Amino acid sequence: MNRKQKIIKKTAKRAKAKLNKHTPPTIKKYVSKAERAANQALLEKEANDSQANDPAVIPADETVAQTEK
Repeated sequence: MNRKQKIIKKTAKRAKAKLNKHTPPTIKKYVSKAERAANQALLEKEANDSQANDPAVIPADETVAQTEK
């Protein structure tokens, strides 16, 4: 193979490799600190509400106090 053929072969390989490159789609958008804090506060509020409304979840201290009475 002469020099020109080698160069052509390398450029073809590079072009093929470029086409075969897989990049997963990114649909993430930038979330500012304020939005992140608001989302975290909302999640914490929901977690607290679900614990307060769930009668099956009783802290250990209260169960001990109830059994001693």
